[in-house]
Amino acid sequence: MVLQLEYFLLIAAALFCIGIYGLITSRNAVRVLMSIELLLNAVNLNLMGFSNFLDPQGIRGQVFTVFVITVAAAEAAVGLAIVLSIYRNRNTVDMEQFNLLKW
Repeated sequence: MVLQLEYFLLIAAALFCIGIYGLITSRNAVRVLMSIELLLNAVNLNLMGFSNFLDPQGIRGQVFTVFVITVAAAEAAVGLAIVLSIYRNRNTVDMEQFNLLKW
């Protein structure tokens, strides 16, 4: 059974909305990073769905998805390193307490 494109798009839209909601409402830096990962996973689902729908024999969508996963892994590693560095200095991961650029 082949899934239709609409199912992929609905799930991706739900993931994207959850990621946006988490990005806007969260004050915790780790939760913000997880929300960004949800956004990127929604994009990956769209890439895979459209790749399967438009060109079932080609793998262009899969290749782009691998690139997005690679960038997401690098973003998560750098973001987590920054959050850990801030936590060591400030003892909090609350985004409201990050005043590093103030004098």
